[in-house]
Amino acid sequence: MPETSRRGLLFGTAAVSAGAFLTACTSNEPKEKAPAQSNQPAADDTEGKPVTIGFAGPQADHGWLNAINVQARSRAEKYSEVTLETTEGSNDTAAQIGQVKTLINKKVDVLVVLPADGKALTQVGLEAMRAGIPVVNLDRVFASPQAYRCWVGGDNYGMGLNAGHYIGEQLKDKANAKVVELAGIDNLELTKQRSQGFADALKNYSNIKLVARQAADFTVESGQAKMAQLLQAQKQFDALWNHDDDQGVGALRAIEQAGRDEFIMVGGAGAKSAMDTIKAGDSVLKATVLYPPTMAASAIDLARALGQSKGVSGLAEMEIPTSVTLYSAVVSKDNIDQYLPTGFS
Repeated sequence: MPETSRRGLLFGTAAVSAGAFLTACTSNEPKEKAPAQSNQPAADDTEGKPVTIGFAGPQADHGWLNAINVQARSRAEKYSEVTLETTEGSNDTAAQIGQVKTLINKKVDVLVVLPADGKALTQVGLEAMRAGIPVVNLDRVFASPQAYRCWVGGDNYGMGLNAGHYIGEQLKDKANAKVVELAGIDNLELTKQRSQGFADALKNYSNIKLVARQAADFTVESGQAKMAQLLQAQKQFDALWNHDDDQGVGALRAIEQAGRDEFIMVGGAGAKSAMDTIKAGDSVLKATVLYPPTMAASAIDLARALGQSKGVSGLAEMEIPTSVTLYSAVVSKDNIDQYLPTGFS
């Protein structure tokens, strides 16, 4: 999401020196030498050598996935020396493997891949790395660290943790508080991580109990249907955490149809529709926890740095990190103006 807060650590003021300095010895007594400094150029906005980046992204059948593609393309356009070779987004594993192989055959300098299935695309990631093409693995992680040079993605556990802490702080003075959870697709590891983080956060609040949990499918329709079931089963509760803002659109419809407003709702991901609702302040939706699609822009920055043999501005190391985990900030009415420009449609 917000480039200012997410990317400041990675791409802020340059922290590396232009060269090493050694003091001269003027006597027989050894004098301390200044520590050697990294002379690796830092990734910044200064134009570097031409780099061709291959981007294999997802099919844009969800607001967040579409935002991933938009972020990658718009970021690449910022750099005059970057050429972006894109594939047609696909959620079909076999098709995406073929697309990545095509990019390998084109001998792109760096690959950025958000795999439809991390495990299934591991072999093609290994193929690229063995061909001397560094891979930036975006979000859904490959099964082997040998299949990528750098991973950048969101913090699903932290997303649940921060949602739980926000709700906990809102309800900490309420006796016997009840919370319900509208999760995502249950067989996905990310859903399990989000739920675990949420449960762990609530352990800090002895007055709060999770009384119901329902899994949806990250769609508006499933959000509406599953939320209606939760509302029918739970006649009163104090807070709802919904894992995804797309399905949250449907959840809000069900809530409005039921005429319920006795609880607060926290969303997930950071859709513009959710942020607009939070800013308006006329709904049960009071906050959303970010899962920033700006990770795709950061992946392009990292790929450019790899292609130009640069480090990362703001870090002293000569090489880019092997992994970058983005922070899941809680966006509420208190800070909505800061984050609203980053909301995705």
